[in-house]
Formats: sequence, structure tokens, C-alpha cells
Amino acid sequence: MTNFEIIKRLFKTYTKNYLNKILLSIFFSLLVAGSTSSIAWLLDPAIEKIFIEKNQTLILIIPGIIILAFATKGISMYLAKIIMIGVAEDVKRNIQSDMLSNLIKADTKLIDKKNSGKYISNLTFDANLLTNLVSTGLLNLSKDTLTLVGLLCVMFYQNWKLSLVALIMIPLASFFARNLGKRMGKVTTELQERAGDLTTYLFEIFKNHRLIKIFQKENFENDRSKKFLDNLKEKSKKTQIVLVRASPIMETLTGIMIASLIFYSGKLIISNELAINNFFSFLAAMMLAYQPVRSLATLNISINQSLSAARRVLPIIDHKNEIFEKNSDQELKIVLGDIDFKNVNFKYDTKEDSALNSINLKIKGGKMTSLVGYSGAGKSTILNLIPRFYDANSGDVLIDKQSIYKSKLSSLRKNISLVSQDVTLFDDTIKNNIAYADLNASEDEIKKVAELSFADDFIKKLPEKYNTLIGENGLRLSGGEKQRISIARAMLKKSKIILLDEATSSLDAETENKIQQALNILIKERTAVVIAHRLSTILNSDSIYVINNGKVIENGTHTELLSNSEIYKSFYQKQIRKS
Repeated sequence: MTNFEIIKRLFKTYTKNYLNKILLSIFFSLLVAGSTSSIAWLLDPAIEKIFIEKNQTLILIIPGIIILAFATKGISMYLAKIIMIGVAEDVKRNIQSDMLSNLIKADTKLIDKKNSGKYISNLTFDANLLTNLVSTGLLNLSKDTLTLVGLLCVMFYQNWKLSLVALIMIPLASFFARNLGKRMGKVTTELQERAGDLTTYLFEIFKNHRLIKIFQKENFENDRSKKFLDNLKEKSKKTQIVLVRASPIMETLTGIMIASLIFYSGKLIISNELAINNFFSFLAAMMLAYQPVRSLATLNISINQSLSAARRVLPIIDHKNEIFEKNSDQELKIVLGDIDFKNVNFKYDTKEDSALNSINLKIKGGKMTSLVGYSGAGKSTILNLIPRFYDANSGDVLIDKQSIYKSKLSSLRKNISLVSQDVTLFDDTIKNNIAYADLNASEDEIKKVAELSFADDFIKKLPEKYNTLIGENGLRLSGGEKQRISIARAMLKKSKIILLDEATSSLDAETENKIQQALNILIKERTAVVIAHRLSTILNSDSIYVINNGKVIENGTHTELLSNSEIYKSFYQKQIRKS
């Protein structure tokens, strides 16, 4: 998008809704411009009537008018800024809301591609830069342009020859500011990337703090953190240096301009073409014009920063999901819960090797089907295709003979529950974590599923019971306790299809036994697709598929596979040794 297209888009989508407030701010900016110009003009009658003619009446009136002009300027400036601050914060909130809304609804593929720290940097760092465009940029553009026009009118009124000389400064300042603005856009992008890197690193530190301690890597991480901070410091320093480059340029231009005007004014005064009172009024107007000229000249820098941020933010807001509901999609009606994979091929990235190759599976409704294979075989990928976290590149997935790709996404996912070995919980109460499956569930329903999942065994021992806050991702709970809450949540959903990414791995025997009992209740008379690592899961399966290198190698019952599949036999024997 071009700069004009970005500005047009931001105005049409966000700023346009606050046009009344912006116009009110411009009105106050007009008062600022008028009062500033009147201050410069009042020096003419002040010098002429008070100092030269010694008028006793005007010696009180003119100072009073000057006080009124300054007060009007201050109050108007305050009101204009207050209005634009409110508009800018509303715009920022709307931009952040649109970004978050799109990220929440985004395809899994998009979220997996980019680290969460980068998105947080977009939501904070870039959103603030866009806010500056509205609050500071738009206000300064209106206020300083109007003020400069008013002061130029005073200058031309006093002496048009001097005014033409002073006007040379404006294009010169704009030329330098434009070059600085381009440079600022580039360094701001680099600064945002370093800020994103630091945010990402912070997430890793908080998530892996136990790992850091057990491997005694505090000093190593301390050194690493300094590298991230140093990189951010250097980019921030670079950005600030580029920003302050405007100061020596503007100061030098101003010095040259004042010196030239004093020299030329002296010539005009000597030749009686300019009166002293006119000169001081002109000089005051020119000095007051210094601030708006400088502000407008450097405004280009702020605009380039904001446009650079918009180029990172708008693609997130405008991102179109590859997986979405079409108007032609039908409501998925599940009776038996049969799942069929027909010649399914899939790869995560076009540059990568295929994760699945011509997968054909027949998963019977109301039964338990296990996927067995070594790590990286493609088991989790198969599971991810059922709720359409990803879509197959070719082939079809059918549920009760209905293609999931021609079914409404909402009707598909409302019939599927997922219990993973990597339990995901919110920093909230136990009650709210279970109720996440059904926000309208009653307390009795929540307690019932907690009892069925054996979660009630430990919940009732907690001081706050179901209202206990569990910390970030269940930090205050054990692995088995978190797993039981996850199972309770899945039970509350009452879905027809259950996906289990081996929920009993890495647990002690007693906890595993409880969770296995809970899982048996969860999957009873439901279609269960299980990634199996444990012997107990394999033995309980109605059907087993052996997956290797993205292909189905064998399938059958446990007994059949022990006789016919060397891979399965090897896998099973290793499980016996572990148990």
C-alpha cells in the first residue's frame, strides 16, 4: 500500500467516526492561531502608542488584551489536546480490538508462523505509534498550519519584503525533514523488531524459569538478556539520534534567517522603509512562527514512524483466514460418529516434505481407535485435521459420510473435544476453567463432571475449593490435577467425538489409573481417536492404526497386529519394558 492509501484507510476505518470531535479540536486550534497572531500584532500598537506616543489610556488596555490573548491561547491549546487525546485513545483501542479479534479467530497456521512476542509488540509498540499520528500528528498539523498562516499574515501586513525572505526557511526545513522522515521509518521498523525479540525472550524466561534453575543457567540467561537489551538499546538510541538531527538543522536555519532579517531590516530602517514598531511586530511574528515551522517540518518524521507501524498492523487486521465457513456449507449432523480419511495428503509448508501421504482411515463411531507410531510419524497431524486446525492439501475427511470441508465449521467443532498431554488452562479459578466448555453451565453440572473426572478429590481439599485461582497455565497444580480439570472440561462439552493426545503420559501409576478411569467415562459411547503411548491405551482400543513416515502401515486389533506387524510388535515390546 502507498502512504496515501494507508492514510485513507486509517481515516475511513477509524478516524472518520470521530470527525465531529476532530473538527471541534480544529476550531480550538483556530483560536490558538488567532490568539498567537494577535500577540505578535499587538507589539506594533504597543510600541507605537505606549513607548513612542506615550498614550496613558492604552498603557492599561493593550497589556490587558495581551493577557487575554495568552489565556485564550493556553485554554484553547488545552481543550484541543484533551479532545485529540480522547480520540487517539479510542482509535488505538479500536485498532487493538480489531487486531485481537482477528488473532483470536485466526487460523492455527498463522499463529504458529510467528512468535507471540512479535504480536504483542504489534499490539503495544505499533499501536502507540499509530496513536501518535492521531493525537500529535493531526493536532499539530491543524494547529501549527493555522498558526503559521496567521503569523504569516501579520508578517506580510508589517512588511512584505521581509516576509518573502523569511519564507525561504519553510521549503529548506521541509527538504531536510523529508529525508529524516524516510530514515526514521526504517529505524522504527528495526526498533519494533528488537522490541518484539525482547518480548519473545521474556515469555521464554517466565515459561522456562524452572528449567533455568535446574540446569543452573542463570548466568547464561543473564548474558543472553543483556544481548537482547543491548540490541534494543542500540536501535532505540539510533532512533533518537535520527530524531534529534532535526534540532541542529532547524537551529542553524533559524540563525541564518534571523541574521539575514536583521541585516535586511537594518537596511530598510536606515532607508526609512520600515518603522521600529513594524520591525518588532514582524520579529515577534517570525519568532513565534519558529515553533510551528519546526513542528511541521519534523511532522514528516512522526508520520513516517506511524506509516511504518501501519504497514505491520494492517496486514494482521486484514488477514483473511484460509479456513472459514462458506454460505454453501451445511450443518453437520452426527448420529454414529464414523470418521473416514480418504486419500488425505498434507504438508505444513510448501517447502517441507509431506507430513501425511495418501492417508486412509476408517474410525468407527462410538468406538475407540488408537494411532500408534514413533515420534514424528504424523499422528498429531491426523488429529489436527479432524477439527480443521489445518486443512488437507488433497483428499477428504468425512464424518457420517458428510465432508467436513462442506460442513459449517461451528457445527463441526461443537461436536469435538480435545484432551492433550500439554494441558492448556487459564489464569483463573478452577470453576471458570471447567466452565470454559459451557459458560452457561450450572454449579451442579460443573461439580458433577469434576466428580466424574476425579478432580473433586483434590478440589475439595483446597482452601477456596472451586474458586481457587490456579495461576498461569495451572502453575499451582500438579500435572495430574491439571489433566483432570482438562477432562472435566471436555466432559462438560458433551461432544460426540473425543480426541486424546495421550492424556496419561508422564504420570505416576496411581494418578494414571484415576485419569484412565476418568477417560473411560469420558469416551463411553463416543467416538474416541487416541494417540497412544501407554500400554493400557493400546489394550483398550477397538481398532489400532500404525503410522510411520506419514503413511498408514498396518491396521487391526491388538492381537492381529502382534501377529502381522513388525513395527507394532516392536512398539508394543518397548512399552512392556517401560511398564
